[in-house]
Amino acid sequence: MDTEPPGPESPPSADAPTASKLLFLQERMVNFTQQYSMPVVEVSLVLSKYTKQISTHLSAHAAEQGEELPERLSQPWPLGTGDSAADVGQDTEFALEKVLDMVDGDRIDIFDTIIRNVINECELPLTDALLFMREWEHLVRSQLAGASGPGSLFSPVEFPDDF
Repeated sequence: MDTEPPGPESPPSADAPTASKLLFLQERMVNFTQQYSMPVVEVSLVLSKYTKQISTHLSAHAAEQGEELPERLSQPWPLGTGDSAADVGQDTEFALEKVLDMVDGDRIDIFDTIIRNVINECELPLTDALLFMREWEHLVRSQLAGASGPGSLFSPVEFPDDF
């Protein structure tokens, strides 16, 4: 597998506008997931790691200040009703261990590295990074919720035109 992440060579500088940093991160993530037809379950695993790490860090910082993170940052965004296979009466029990044995660890590691490097090199504010990850998480959770069987978990992530 090619380990060179796709996209422009250099990330925006630390003093670049946050919107430029987020656009760079979006381009890198979309390009990689599309280039490698990255399954929704693998994208979900990486996003879960980042949403948990960043929200834990920000929650601790907010608590030190006597504040709380807004729910939009601290919790996954709700899915629409009727979006899941369970809502339409389908059996959604999958053997988790079997699914995890089938993921591509190298592809997950590369995707993880792309995200970490962009966040660190661009010095992306963590609040903006978490909000960005929540948007991706919502997209992926919507697709996972619609999974009708284990094979659906390994379908490539689908992006709406306005994503």
